[in-house]
Amino acid sequence: MRMRPTLSWTPTEGLPPATTDLEPVVEALGAGGVLVLSGAGLSTESGIPDYRGEGGSLSRHTPMTYQDFVSGPGARRRYWARSHLGWKTFRRARPNAGHRAVAAFGRGGALTGVITQNVDGLHQAVGSEDVVELHGGLDRVVCLTCGTYVARHEVARRLEEANPGFRPVAAGINPDGDADLTDEQVGDFRVVPCAVCGGILKPDVVFFGESVPAARVAHCRALVDEAASLLVLGSSLTVMSGLRFVRQAARSGKRVLIINRRPTRGDAQAVTRIELPLGPALGVVAERLGVEV
Repeated sequence: MRMRPTLSWTPTEGLPPATTDLEPVVEALGAGGVLVLSGAGLSTESGIPDYRGEGGSLSRHTPMTYQDFVSGPGARRRYWARSHLGWKTFRRARPNAGHRAVAAFGRGGALTGVITQNVDGLHQAVGSEDVVELHGGLDRVVCLTCGTYVARHEVARRLEEANPGFRPVAAGINPDGDADLTDEQVGDFRVVPCAVCGGILKPDVVFFGESVPAARVAHCRALVDEAASLLVLGSSLTVMSGLRFVRQAARSGKRVLIINRRPTRGDAQAVTRIELPLGPALGVVAERLGVEV
């Protein structure tokens, strides 16, 4: 059964305040066996906004849910018009210092893997290996009817051909690649069907209200079991898809460390939450470890 998404939560009271001391992260990476769980906050320095940070898109935008997407052609027209425009911005984004540091930690043998809640592909773009895209990736599209996968750039080309005069100016871009457009701007945007069977196309991402594939969850749980500690980077952990791994790690006695600019839903399970910008913070950690970024 698919559930409506959790979009907000109330911070737990009585927890120790956040710190700026990076030494616990230095120690964990120095010891090795670290599993990274990254969220939208890691990509903000690449120009991709997050949902819940200062000025986050949830203040102006309700993300498309799976239930809305499959409800009818009108919802899919609105989504694809906005996503088509947003994709143009997403594909220009480049990895930032935080992504480069994570890749360097991986090359140095400190990491057992990376689980990312992001759909932007920036970890892989800078060379990180063993990346699990928990929520999928915007660079792929899947047919809900026949299961065929196709590269996003091919669907983008077909959408361009079907909508040659579509050039609206968006009010903003969201972490899922969905641009803010009015119904008037969407107009009569034409959605293209699957080229194989004529079915419904959907980006290969897990929408709000949609379940992460069970096999992917099981793989991530195994990664948590194998790791010595869990390092959360730039995630509020509001949605259960990521929070469950924090809770799993804490239950098994593994150290959970969080770097995030704001309180998270997993703070009660963490040994520390460090409140610093991710790029500079991870750069300092790399320097202390003697890792070349």
